[in-house]
Amino acid sequence: MAAELPPIVSTEWLLEHRDDVTVCDVRSYLDGRVGRDAYLDAHLPGARFVDLATVLASPAGPGVGRHPMPTPEVFAAGLGAEGIGDDTVVIAYDDLGGMIAGRLVWMLRIIGRPAALLDGGPATWPEPLESGPALPVTPVERTVVPWPSDATLSADEVVAHIEAGGTVVDSRAADRYRGEIEPIDAKAGHVPGAINLPFAGNLADGRFRPVAELRERFADAGIGEDAVFYCGSGVSACHNVLTAELLGLGRPRVYVGSWSGWSSEPDRPVATG
Repeated sequence: MAAELPPIVSTEWLLEHRDDVTVCDVRSYLDGRVGRDAYLDAHLPGARFVDLATVLASPAGPGVGRHPMPTPEVFAAGLGAEGIGDDTVVIAYDDLGGMIAGRLVWMLRIIGRPAALLDGGPATWPEPLESGPALPVTPVERTVVPWPSDATLSADEVVAHIEAGGTVVDSRAADRYRGEIEPIDAKAGHVPGAINLPFAGNLADGRFRPVAELRERFADAGIGEDAVFYCGSGVSACHNVLTAELLGLGRPRVYVGSWSGWSSEPDRPVATG
């Protein structure tokens, strides 16, 4: 299964393979809600909760942004504590169309571990949900795998990529890209030379659009295998990366510092419009 696992799977696929996978709830919000509270209220049967802030990211800071990569040791320990071993097939979901859960899926796939995003999340689950804490699991030791150097870029490498004629894609909403609003980060605007392809455009009614529509969308934007993706903090960009992988465009690199990192450095230029 692992060798053939696509980056995105349907509820029907999960129902068929539920005994062979571990489901992970990766909900997190920007509006004050708490992901773990949402998990306790209702989650897919048997799902483990994986926290964005403590397992999938390091503390925020200037230059590195709001959600820098965690150390490989922290990542391995966080998943191991939930009984998720090296060979565990992970199916991750959230209730934001995969905006958050895509980060876990991308992180596992870049280190060669089997993972996929559940299309539609809990809204498509046809059976009763569970509530309350997860049942206890036996922690396992995961192998600590370094992050591959060819999966991410620094801000300076993003600049070099653009100067060399490469494509850099801002995955945020169009009004944030244009600099009309900025509800979170230090400055409004985008990386000069970046194009805009909001990750939310991959979805219709909370589900991924048909592959033919997605292929046309990416082609119209001029996105090929050399593309680099960023967003606000290196999380929702993974949604576009998984979509690109689904379309056969390899596995594009992510500028994890993203706009939160770029805009926190006073000397970085800012484009608007």
